[in-house]
Amino acid sequence: KGRFFAFGRVFSGTLSSGMKVRVMGPQYEPGKSHDLFHKTNPRAVILMGSKITSVGDVPCGNIVGIGGIDKFLVKSGTVTTFEKAHNMKVMKFSVSPVVRVAVEVVQANDLPKLVEGLQRLAKSDPMVQCSFEAGQHIVAGAGELHLEICLKDLEEELACVPIRKSEPVVSYRETVSQKSSQVCLSKSGNKHCRVYMTAEPMPDGLPEEFDSGKVTGMKDVKERGKFLSEEFGMDSHQTRKIWCFGPSTSGPNMLMDVTKACQYLHEVKDTVVAGFQWATEEGVLCEENMRGVQFNLEDLVAHSDPAHRKGAQMIPATRRCLFASFLTASPRILEPVYQVDIDVPPSVMGGVFNVLSKRRGHVIEEQQKSGSPMYSIKAHLPVNESFGFAAELRGQTGGQAFPQCVFDHWQLLPGDPLEQTTRAGAVVTNIRQRKGLNPVIPKLDNFLDKL
Repeated sequence: KGRFFAFGRVFSGTLSSGMKVRVMGPQYEPGKSHDLFHKTNPRAVILMGSKITSVGDVPCGNIVGIGGIDKFLVKSGTVTTFEKAHNMKVMKFSVSPVVRVAVEVVQANDLPKLVEGLQRLAKSDPMVQCSFEAGQHIVAGAGELHLEICLKDLEEELACVPIRKSEPVVSYRETVSQKSSQVCLSKSGNKHCRVYMTAEPMPDGLPEEFDSGKVTGMKDVKERGKFLSEEFGMDSHQTRKIWCFGPSTSGPNMLMDVTKACQYLHEVKDTVVAGFQWATEEGVLCEENMRGVQFNLEDLVAHSDPAHRKGAQMIPATRRCLFASFLTASPRILEPVYQVDIDVPPSVMGGVFNVLSKRRGHVIEEQQKSGSPMYSIKAHLPVNESFGFAAELRGQTGGQAFPQCVFDHWQLLPGDPLEQTTRAGAVVTNIRQRKGLNPVIPKLDNFLDKL
Protein backbone atom coordinates (compact mmCIF):
# COMPACT_ATOMS: atom_id res chain seq x y z
CA LYS A 1 0.00 0.00 0.00
CA GLY A 2 1.16 3.53 -0.74
CA ARG A 3 3.51 2.55 -3.57
CA PHE A 4 3.07 3.67 -7.17
CA PHE A 5 3.65 2.06 -10.55
CA ALA A 6 5.28 4.24 -13.20
CA PHE A 7 2.86 4.05 -16.12
CA GLY A 8 4.12 4.54 -19.68
CA ARG A 9 4.88 3.12 -23.09
CA VAL A 10 7.89 1.14 -24.33
CA PHE A 11 9.20 3.19 -27.27
CA SER A 12 12.14 0.98 -28.24
CA GLY A 13 13.54 -2.45 -27.36
CA THR A 14 12.14 -4.79 -24.72
CA LEU A 15 11.63 -4.05 -21.02
CA SER A 16 12.39 -7.06 -18.81
CA SER A 17 11.80 -7.54 -15.10
CA GLY A 18 15.12 -7.53 -13.24
CA MET A 19 17.19 -5.54 -15.75
CA LYS A 20 19.37 -2.59 -14.66
CA VAL A 21 17.89 0.73 -15.82
CA ARG A 22 18.69 4.45 -15.71
CA VAL A 23 15.82 6.58 -14.39
CA MET A 24 16.11 10.15 -15.72
CA GLY A 25 13.95 12.87 -14.17
CA PRO A 26 12.76 15.97 -16.08
CA GLN A 27 15.76 18.04 -14.86
CA TYR A 28 18.37 15.57 -16.18
CA GLU A 29 20.95 16.89 -18.67
CA PRO A 30 23.05 14.45 -20.76
CA GLY A 31 26.54 14.00 -19.36
CA LYS A 32 25.58 15.19 -15.86
CA SER A 33 24.50 13.21 -12.82
CA HIS A 34 21.76 15.56 -11.53
CA ASP A 35 18.28 13.94 -11.49
CA LEU A 36 19.74 10.59 -12.65
CA PHE A 37 19.18 7.34 -10.73
CA HIS A 38 20.18 3.71 -11.31
CA LYS A 39 17.80 0.90 -10.37
CA THR A 40 18.23 -2.86 -10.59
CA ASN A 41 15.33 -5.34 -10.65
CA PRO A 42 12.35 -3.10 -11.50
CA ARG A 43 9.13 -5.11 -11.80
CA ALA A 44 7.21 -5.04 -15.10
CA VAL A 45 3.43 -5.36 -14.88
CA ILE A 46 0.45 -5.18 -17.22
CA LEU A 47 -2.52 -3.17 -15.92
CA MET A 48 -5.91 -4.59 -16.93
CA GLY A 49 -8.84 -2.81 -15.30
CA SER A 50 -8.48 -3.37 -11.56
CA LYS A 51 -6.09 -6.33 -12.05
CA ILE A 52 -2.29 -6.14 -12.10
CA THR A 53 -0.37 -9.00 -13.73
CA SER A 54 3.42 -9.40 -13.44
CA VAL A 55 5.17 -10.25 -16.72
CA GLY A 56 8.72 -11.28 -17.64
CA ASP A 57 9.23 -8.85 -20.50
CA VAL A 58 7.25 -6.28 -22.50
CA PRO A 59 8.14 -5.62 -26.17
CA CYS A 60 8.20 -2.26 -27.93
CA GLY A 61 4.87 -0.45 -28.46
CA ASN A 62 3.08 -1.75 -25.36
CA ILE A 63 1.73 0.13 -22.35
CA VAL A 64 3.42 -1.04 -19.16
CA GLY A 65 3.58 -0.38 -15.42
CA ILE A 66 7.02 -0.39 -13.74
CA GLY A 67 7.27 -1.06 -10.01
CA GLY A 68 10.10 -0.01 -7.71
CA ILE A 69 11.07 3.31 -9.31
CA ASP A 70 8.34 5.55 -7.86
CA LYS A 71 10.67 7.10 -5.28
CA PHE A 72 12.87 8.51 -8.07
CA LEU A 73 10.05 10.20 -10.02
CA VAL A 74 7.63 12.96 -9.06
CA LYS A 75 5.38 13.19 -12.12
CA SER A 76 7.27 12.12 -15.24
CA GLY A 77 10.63 10.84 -16.48
CA THR A 78 12.47 8.58 -18.92
CA VAL A 79 13.57 5.00 -18.19
CA THR A 80 16.37 3.59 -20.37
CA THR A 81 19.35 1.22 -20.48
CA PHE A 82 21.16 3.38 -23.07
CA GLU A 83 24.04 5.44 -21.59
CA LYS A 84 23.74 8.32 -24.09
CA ALA A 85 19.95 8.60 -24.12
CA HIS A 86 18.33 12.04 -23.86
CA ASN A 87 15.15 12.83 -21.96
CA MET A 88 11.80 12.54 -23.64
CA LYS A 89 9.89 15.82 -23.74
CA VAL A 90 7.82 16.59 -20.66
CA MET A 91 4.07 16.70 -21.29
CA LYS A 92 2.55 20.17 -21.71
CA PHE A 93 -1.02 20.55 -20.49
CA SER A 94 -3.72 22.56 -22.24
CA VAL A 95 -5.17 23.46 -18.85
CA SER A 96 -3.60 25.36 -16.01
CA PRO A 97 -4.02 24.79 -12.24
CA VAL A 98 -5.88 28.06 -11.55
CA VAL A 99 -8.17 27.07 -8.65
CA ARG A 100 -6.54 26.63 -5.24
CA VAL A 101 -7.62 25.52 -1.78
CA ALA A 102 -5.74 25.54 1.50
CA VAL A 103 -5.90 22.28 3.47
CA GLU A 104 -5.13 21.55 7.11
CA VAL A 105 -5.57 18.61 9.48
CA VAL A 106 -8.24 18.50 12.18
CA GLN A 107 -5.81 16.89 14.67
CA ALA A 108 -2.37 18.57 14.81
CA ASN A 109 -0.55 15.24 15.32
CA ASP A 110 -1.82 14.07 11.89
CA LEU A 111 0.27 16.72 10.07
CA PRO A 112 3.07 14.33 8.92
CA LYS A 113 0.41 12.08 7.33
CA LEU A 114 -1.04 15.08 5.47
CA VAL A 115 2.39 16.08 4.13
CA GLU A 116 3.01 12.51 2.95
CA GLY A 117 -0.49 12.36 1.43
CA LEU A 118 0.12 15.61 -0.50
CA GLN A 119 3.35 14.16 -1.94
CA ARG A 120 1.40 11.08 -3.11
CA LEU A 121 -1.34 13.27 -4.57
CA ALA A 122 1.24 15.25 -6.59
CA LYS A 123 2.57 11.94 -7.95
CA SER A 124 -0.80 10.40 -8.76
CA ASP A 125 -2.21 13.38 -10.72
CA PRO A 126 0.09 15.12 -13.22
CA MET A 127 -2.13 18.23 -13.22
CA VAL A 128 -2.16 18.91 -9.46
CA GLN A 129 0.33 21.28 -7.84
CA CYS A 130 0.93 21.05 -4.09
CA SER A 131 2.88 23.82 -2.37
CA PHE A 132 3.52 25.36 1.04
CA GLU A 133 2.87 29.11 1.15
CA ALA A 134 2.57 31.51 4.07
CA GLY A 135 2.22 28.66 6.57
CA GLN A 136 -0.51 26.89 4.56
CA HIS A 137 -0.54 23.74 2.45
CA ILE A 138 -2.02 24.73 -0.93
CA VAL A 139 -3.51 22.32 -3.49
CA ALA A 140 -4.03 23.78 -6.99
CA GLY A 141 -6.15 22.10 -9.67
CA ALA A 142 -7.84 22.77 -13.01
CA GLY A 143 -11.30 23.48 -11.60
CA GLU A 144 -13.82 23.07 -8.79
CA LEU A 145 -14.74 19.47 -9.69
CA HIS A 146 -11.12 18.42 -10.24
CA LEU A 147 -10.17 19.75 -6.78
CA GLU A 148 -13.17 18.09 -5.16
CA ILE A 149 -12.08 14.67 -6.50
CA CYS A 150 -8.43 15.27 -5.48
CA LEU A 151 -9.34 16.26 -1.92
CA LYS A 152 -11.65 13.25 -1.59
CA ASP A 153 -8.75 10.97 -2.66
CA LEU A 154 -6.41 12.81 -0.27
CA GLU A 155 -8.72 12.38 2.71
CA GLU A 156 -9.86 8.79 2.08
CA GLU A 157 -6.93 7.05 0.39
CA LEU A 158 -3.67 9.01 0.33
CA ALA A 159 -3.41 10.69 3.75
CA CYS A 160 -6.23 8.73 5.48
CA VAL A 161 -6.80 11.54 8.01
CA PRO A 162 -9.73 13.98 8.37
CA ILE A 163 -8.89 17.37 6.80
CA ARG A 164 -10.36 20.87 6.76
CA LYS A 165 -10.33 22.85 3.53
CA SER A 166 -10.78 26.53 2.75
CA GLU A 167 -13.15 27.95 0.14
CA PRO A 168 -11.64 27.63 -3.35
CA VAL A 169 -9.72 30.70 -4.48
CA VAL A 170 -8.52 31.67 -7.95
CA SER A 171 -4.96 32.44 -9.07
CA TYR A 172 -4.52 35.84 -10.69
CA ARG A 173 -1.57 37.31 -12.62
CA GLU A 174 0.01 40.76 -12.48
CA THR A 175 0.88 42.59 -15.70
CA VAL A 176 1.51 46.06 -17.17
CA SER A 177 -0.38 47.87 -19.94
CA GLN A 178 2.18 50.42 -21.18
CA LYS A 179 5.88 51.34 -21.04
CA SER A 180 7.26 52.82 -17.79
CA SER A 181 6.74 56.56 -17.54
CA GLN A 182 10.34 56.99 -16.29
CA VAL A 183 13.61 55.13 -15.83
CA CYS A 184 13.53 53.86 -12.24
CA LEU A 185 16.54 53.87 -9.94
CA SER A 186 17.05 51.78 -6.81
CA LYS A 187 20.17 51.73 -4.65
CA SER A 188 21.61 48.83 -2.70
CA GLY A 189 21.46 48.83 1.09
CA ASN A 190 25.06 50.06 1.36
CA LYS A 191 24.37 52.80 -1.28
CA HIS A 192 27.39 51.64 -3.36
CA CYS A 193 25.41 50.01 -6.20
CA ARG A 194 22.65 51.45 -8.39
CA VAL A 195 20.19 49.66 -10.71
CA TYR A 196 18.21 51.46 -13.45
CA MET A 197 15.24 49.73 -15.13
CA THR A 198 12.06 50.17 -17.14
CA ALA A 199 9.13 47.81 -17.72
CA GLU A 200 6.87 47.34 -20.75
CA PRO A 201 4.28 44.82 -21.94
CA MET A 202 5.49 41.93 -24.11
CA PRO A 203 4.23 41.83 -27.72
CA ASP A 204 0.69 40.42 -28.05
CA GLY A 205 0.62 36.62 -28.26
CA LEU A 206 4.13 36.10 -26.88
CA PRO A 207 3.09 34.98 -23.35
CA GLU A 208 0.99 32.22 -24.97
CA GLU A 209 4.12 30.97 -26.78
CA PHE A 210 5.75 30.63 -23.34
CA ASP A 211 2.75 28.62 -22.11
CA SER A 212 3.18 26.17 -24.99
CA GLY A 213 6.91 25.86 -24.18
CA LYS A 214 7.91 26.98 -27.69
CA VAL A 215 10.15 29.91 -26.65
CA THR A 216 11.81 28.34 -23.60
CA GLY A 217 12.32 25.11 -25.55
CA MET A 218 14.65 26.95 -27.96
CA LYS A 219 18.09 26.57 -26.39
CA ASP A 220 19.92 28.18 -29.34
CA VAL A 221 20.05 31.98 -28.89
CA LYS A 222 20.17 32.67 -32.66
CA GLU A 223 17.19 30.41 -33.37
CA ARG A 224 15.17 32.05 -30.58
CA GLY A 225 16.19 35.54 -31.76
CA LYS A 226 15.10 34.76 -35.33
CA PHE A 227 11.74 33.45 -34.09
CA LEU A 228 11.09 36.52 -31.88
CA SER A 229 12.10 39.01 -34.59
CA GLU A 230 10.14 37.32 -37.39
CA GLU A 231 6.98 36.47 -35.43
CA PHE A 232 6.77 39.41 -33.02
CA GLY A 233 8.82 42.17 -34.67
CA MET A 234 11.42 42.38 -31.90
CA ASP A 235 14.92 43.75 -32.61
CA SER A 236 17.06 40.70 -33.53
CA HIS A 237 20.14 42.26 -31.90
CA GLN A 238 18.27 42.89 -28.64
CA THR A 239 16.83 39.36 -28.52
CA ARG A 240 20.37 38.01 -28.11
CA LYS A 241 20.69 40.05 -24.91
CA ILE A 242 17.77 38.39 -23.10
CA TRP A 243 19.26 37.33 -19.77
CA CYS A 244 16.50 35.04 -18.56
CA PHE A 245 12.81 34.24 -18.31
CA GLY A 246 10.85 33.99 -15.09
CA PRO A 247 9.48 32.92 -12.74
CA SER A 248 11.15 29.48 -12.52
CA THR A 249 13.35 30.30 -15.57
CA SER A 250 10.51 29.43 -17.97
CA GLY A 251 7.69 31.84 -17.08
CA PRO A 252 6.17 34.42 -19.46
CA ASN A 253 8.31 37.40 -18.36
CA MET A 254 11.79 38.37 -19.51
CA LEU A 255 14.78 40.41 -18.42
CA MET A 256 16.62 42.18 -21.23
CA ASP A 257 20.02 43.87 -21.03
CA VAL A 258 19.90 47.20 -22.90
CA THR A 259 22.90 48.73 -21.11
CA LYS A 260 25.78 50.39 -22.92
CA ALA A 261 29.33 49.72 -21.65
CA CYS A 262 28.68 48.82 -17.99
CA GLN A 263 31.52 47.83 -15.68
CA TYR A 264 31.22 44.65 -13.59
CA LEU A 265 27.98 43.74 -15.40
CA HIS A 266 28.80 40.05 -15.78
CA GLU A 267 30.06 39.82 -12.19
CA VAL A 268 26.60 40.83 -10.88
CA LYS A 269 24.48 39.12 -13.58
CA ASP A 270 23.58 36.10 -11.42
CA THR A 271 22.39 38.26 -8.52
CA VAL A 272 20.32 40.50 -10.83
CA VAL A 273 18.72 37.37 -12.34
CA ALA A 274 17.97 36.03 -8.83
CA GLY A 275 16.23 39.32 -7.97
CA PHE A 276 14.23 39.08 -11.20
CA GLN A 277 13.09 35.51 -10.41
CA TRP A 278 12.00 36.60 -6.93
CA ALA A 279 10.09 39.65 -8.18
CA THR A 280 8.26 37.83 -11.00
CA GLU A 281 7.20 35.01 -8.65
CA GLU A 282 5.79 37.37 -6.02
CA GLY A 283 4.62 40.59 -7.65
CA VAL A 284 4.21 43.94 -5.94
CA LEU A 285 0.39 44.18 -6.20
CA CYS A 286 -0.60 41.02 -4.30
CA GLU A 287 2.35 38.58 -4.44
CA GLU A 288 0.91 36.71 -7.44
CA ASN A 289 3.04 35.67 -10.45
CA MET A 290 3.72 38.31 -13.08
CA ARG A 291 2.77 37.65 -16.71
CA GLY A 292 3.68 39.27 -20.02
CA VAL A 293 6.15 41.82 -18.62
CA GLN A 294 9.46 42.72 -20.28
CA PHE A 295 11.96 44.37 -17.93
CA ASN A 296 14.80 46.36 -19.49
CA LEU A 297 18.03 46.82 -17.53
CA GLU A 298 18.91 50.36 -18.65
CA ASP A 299 22.07 50.89 -16.60
CA LEU A 300 23.92 49.48 -13.62
CA VAL A 301 26.60 50.97 -11.38
CA ALA A 302 28.47 48.45 -9.20
CA HIS A 303 31.22 49.02 -6.64
CA SER A 304 34.73 47.98 -7.69
CA ASP A 305 35.20 45.94 -4.49
CA PRO A 306 33.44 42.52 -4.84
CA ALA A 307 32.55 42.59 -1.12
CA HIS A 308 30.24 45.58 -1.76
CA ARG A 309 28.33 44.03 -4.69
CA LYS A 310 27.37 40.65 -3.27
CA GLY A 311 23.90 39.07 -3.47
CA ALA A 312 22.82 40.55 -0.14
CA GLN A 313 23.17 44.01 -1.72
CA MET A 314 22.22 43.37 -5.35
CA ILE A 315 19.21 41.02 -5.04
CA PRO A 316 17.00 43.32 -2.88
CA ALA A 317 18.07 46.37 -4.94
CA THR A 318 17.13 44.62 -8.19
CA ARG A 319 13.77 43.54 -6.76
CA ARG A 320 12.96 47.08 -5.58
CA CYS A 321 13.90 48.48 -8.99
CA LEU A 322 11.72 45.89 -10.78
CA PHE A 323 8.78 46.77 -8.52
CA ALA A 324 9.30 50.51 -9.11
CA SER A 325 9.40 50.10 -12.90
CA PHE A 326 6.32 47.82 -12.71
CA LEU A 327 4.32 50.45 -10.78
CA THR A 328 5.24 53.17 -13.31
CA ALA A 329 4.01 51.06 -16.27
CA SER A 330 0.24 51.20 -15.58
CA PRO A 331 -0.13 47.90 -13.66
CA ARG A 332 -3.12 45.66 -14.30
CA ILE A 333 -4.53 42.34 -13.02
CA LEU A 334 -5.24 39.34 -15.27
CA GLU A 335 -7.92 36.79 -14.38
CA PRO A 336 -8.21 33.24 -15.78
CA VAL A 337 -11.11 32.45 -18.12
CA TYR A 338 -12.75 29.12 -18.94
CA GLN A 339 -14.16 28.14 -22.31
CA VAL A 340 -17.51 26.53 -21.50
CA ASP A 341 -19.12 24.07 -23.93
CA ILE A 342 -22.83 23.56 -23.24
CA ASP A 343 -25.19 21.14 -25.01
CA VAL A 344 -28.78 22.30 -24.55
CA PRO A 345 -32.25 21.89 -26.17
CA PRO A 346 -33.64 25.12 -27.75
CA SER A 347 -36.54 25.34 -25.27
CA VAL A 348 -34.25 26.22 -22.33
CA MET A 349 -31.54 28.29 -24.09
CA GLY A 350 -32.84 31.43 -22.39
CA GLY A 351 -31.92 29.98 -18.99
CA VAL A 352 -28.34 29.37 -20.19
CA PHE A 353 -27.95 32.98 -21.37
CA ASN A 354 -29.38 34.29 -18.06
CA VAL A 355 -26.89 32.31 -15.96
CA LEU A 356 -23.95 33.32 -18.18
CA SER A 357 -24.78 37.04 -18.19
CA LYS A 358 -25.26 37.02 -14.41
CA ARG A 359 -21.73 35.59 -14.02
CA ARG A 360 -19.90 37.97 -16.43
CA GLY A 361 -19.83 35.28 -19.14
CA HIS A 362 -20.44 35.89 -22.84
CA VAL A 363 -21.38 33.59 -25.70
CA ILE A 364 -18.83 33.33 -28.53
CA GLU A 365 -20.58 30.74 -30.70
CA GLU A 366 -23.88 28.89 -30.92
CA GLN A 367 -24.91 26.35 -33.54
CA GLN A 368 -27.33 23.49 -33.96
CA LYS A 369 -25.85 20.00 -33.93
CA SER A 370 -26.34 18.27 -37.27
CA GLY A 371 -29.07 15.62 -37.16
CA SER A 372 -30.15 16.65 -33.66
CA PRO A 373 -32.48 19.24 -32.08
CA MET A 374 -29.75 20.09 -29.51
CA TYR A 375 -27.74 23.31 -29.70
CA SER A 376 -24.04 23.57 -28.89
CA ILE A 377 -23.07 26.82 -27.14
CA LYS A 378 -19.47 28.00 -26.64
CA ALA A 379 -18.93 30.74 -24.07
CA HIS A 380 -16.19 32.41 -22.04
CA LEU A 381 -16.67 32.45 -18.26
CA PRO A 382 -14.26 33.95 -15.68
CA VAL A 383 -12.99 31.17 -13.38
CA ASN A 384 -13.85 33.28 -10.33
CA GLU A 385 -17.53 33.21 -11.38
CA SER A 386 -17.58 29.45 -12.10
CA PHE A 387 -18.09 28.15 -8.55
CA GLY A 388 -21.57 26.62 -8.40
CA PHE A 389 -22.11 27.37 -12.12
CA ALA A 390 -23.04 23.79 -13.12
CA ALA A 391 -25.58 23.47 -10.28
CA GLU A 392 -27.22 26.83 -11.10
CA LEU A 393 -27.30 25.99 -14.81
CA ARG A 394 -29.05 22.68 -14.13
CA GLY A 395 -31.53 24.50 -11.88
CA GLN A 396 -32.36 27.11 -14.57
CA THR A 397 -32.73 24.53 -17.35
CA GLY A 398 -34.47 21.71 -15.47
CA GLY A 399 -31.34 19.56 -15.65
CA GLN A 400 -31.24 19.66 -19.47
CA ALA A 401 -27.97 21.61 -19.96
CA PHE A 402 -24.58 19.91 -19.64
CA PRO A 403 -21.57 22.24 -19.25
CA GLN A 404 -17.90 21.35 -19.67
CA CYS A 405 -15.27 23.90 -18.57
CA VAL A 406 -11.68 24.03 -19.86
CA PHE A 407 -9.12 26.75 -19.07
CA ASP A 408 -8.81 28.98 -22.15
CA HIS A 409 -6.89 32.22 -21.57
CA TRP A 410 -6.05 35.13 -19.26
CA GLN A 411 -7.96 38.41 -19.63
CA LEU A 412 -7.56 41.89 -18.16
CA LEU A 413 -9.75 42.56 -15.15
CA PRO A 414 -11.46 45.94 -15.71
CA GLY A 415 -10.24 48.85 -13.60
CA ASP A 416 -7.02 50.12 -12.05
CA PRO A 417 -5.80 47.80 -9.25
CA LEU A 418 -4.20 50.78 -7.47
CA GLU A 419 -7.69 52.21 -6.81
CA GLN A 420 -9.63 50.20 -4.22
CA THR A 421 -13.03 51.31 -5.61
CA THR A 422 -12.57 49.37 -8.89
CA ARG A 423 -13.25 45.64 -9.39
CA ALA A 424 -9.51 44.99 -9.87
CA GLY A 425 -8.73 47.02 -6.73
CA ALA A 426 -11.24 45.00 -4.68
CA VAL A 427 -9.72 41.71 -5.92
CA VAL A 428 -6.20 42.87 -5.01
CA THR A 429 -7.34 44.00 -1.53
CA ASN A 430 -9.05 40.63 -0.90
CA ILE A 431 -5.94 38.68 -1.96
CA ARG A 432 -3.68 40.83 0.22
CA GLN A 433 -5.94 40.33 3.24
CA ARG A 434 -6.11 36.57 2.60
CA LYS A 435 -2.31 36.38 2.49
CA GLY A 436 -1.92 38.41 5.68
CA LEU A 437 -0.38 41.42 3.89
CA ASN A 438 -1.10 45.09 4.49
CA PRO A 439 -4.36 45.72 2.51
CA VAL A 440 -2.80 48.85 0.97
CA ILE A 441 -0.42 48.31 -1.98
CA PRO A 442 3.06 49.74 -1.22
CA LYS A 443 3.61 53.20 -2.73
CA LEU A 444 6.12 53.87 -5.51
CA ASP A 445 8.26 55.95 -3.08
CA ASN A 446 9.04 52.74 -1.13
CA PHE A 447 11.00 51.40 -4.13
CA LEU A 448 12.19 54.47 -6.03
CA ASP A 449 15.42 56.16 -4.93
CA LYS A 450 16.89 59.52 -5.89
CA LEU A 451 20.48 60.15 -6.91
